[in-house]
Amino acid sequence: MKRDSWNSELDKKIERPKGLLALKKISLFFVIVVISVATYAFSSSQSVGRSQNIDAQSVTISTVSQGAFIDALSLRGQVVPKTSIYLDSIAGGQVEQRLVEQGDFVEKGQPLVRLSNTNLQLDVMSREAQVTEQLNFLRNTQMNMETSRLNLRRDLLEIDLQISHLSRKLKQSKPLVKNGVLAKDRLDEIEQDLSYYHARKTLTLERQQQENSIRKVQIAQLEDSAKMLEKNLQFARDNLENLLIKAPVSGYLSELDVEIGESKNQGARLGQIDIPNEYKLVVRLDEFYLNQVQRGMDVLVELEAIQATAKVSKIDSRVSQSQFQIEVDLPKEVGSIKRGQSINLELMLGGNKDKALLLNRGAFFTSSGGNWVYVLDQETDKAVRRDIRLGKKNQHYFEVLDGLSLGEQVITSNYSNFDKAQQLNLQ
Repeated sequence: MKRDSWNSELDKKIERPKGLLALKKISLFFVIVVISVATYAFSSSQSVGRSQNIDAQSVTISTVSQGAFIDALSLRGQVVPKTSIYLDSIAGGQVEQRLVEQGDFVEKGQPLVRLSNTNLQLDVMSREAQVTEQLNFLRNTQMNMETSRLNLRRDLLEIDLQISHLSRKLKQSKPLVKNGVLAKDRLDEIEQDLSYYHARKTLTLERQQQENSIRKVQIAQLEDSAKMLEKNLQFARDNLENLLIKAPVSGYLSELDVEIGESKNQGARLGQIDIPNEYKLVVRLDEFYLNQVQRGMDVLVELEAIQATAKVSKIDSRVSQSQFQIEVDLPKEVGSIKRGQSINLELMLGGNKDKALLLNRGAFFTSSGGNWVYVLDQETDKAVRRDIRLGKKNQHYFEVLDGLSLGEQVITSNYSNFDKAQQLNLQ
């Protein structure tokens, strides 16, 4: 009985307080209201865009204007010599003496560096000995030929003398033989001797002519050989003289890479001479402009608070690190500039327009890429994001192609702090 009564007490329904139930219902109602309001606010913000409050003094505002758009690129070029003469070692050797210093002004023909080369000196001595030997051989050959020529002339003289004597004897002997005073055999003997000397004279003349021809060819060959040896000797002597490096032109010795005792191979670069008062600018451009730049284009160069006009003289179309290189010849009256100096310039691309919508250049381009800007509404002190289209740019302006009208005001400062907003509230 006691156990049943205890179970019946457990089976009784526990009644909750009515105040607690009402409180839960009220809390649930407020949660639903808050969620509804947040949902409405989110949907509303999605429809009108995100807003952000900014200080009006912290931004730069520019007005869209109309005027002449000068299609020019603002660049910076480096001054380099227009003409440079390189100094190379014609004959290798060891640096024996350094006669000038880098940066000096040198005159044409002035000694700069002296080299030494023992092997070259020995080679010159050997060639001199060969030339001397060949010349002596030529002289001996000429003397032998002259002796042979003189001997032939002597033989001819003796032959002519014998022919003269025999001719006279023959003339004297014929009457004597006819009168029987002289034997017929003696007359025949005289005639045979005379015929012999005539034949000998003919043979001697042929020999003389043949030797003269051979002598001319042989002497010509020997003289050519001697001339060749002399040229080789002179070439070796010139190489010996080339051990003394001299300035080929007058100018500034901008580079001199030699040290006492250093060995330099044949053809090694020793230095460089720059022609004074002749300079050019080397300018690097983005490869985007490769098809727009042409030789002869005008360039405005800023020199000592003045502007000088120059021309594009050379275009190196080889692209390296997304850039290519052009050269601009500077006029001679550019004043005092130095090699390595950097100079501002404007490259005139030629796409000028008289009446174009212009927007000042600014840091906004970094964030928007020129695809959109914040345009001010003067009545509400708000700036609304708007898509636009920009064209070319120069040192001061962007060319506006679409999206903006004359007189509208645009925020042109950096957008990095609010580039997610659709609307800016200027305060």
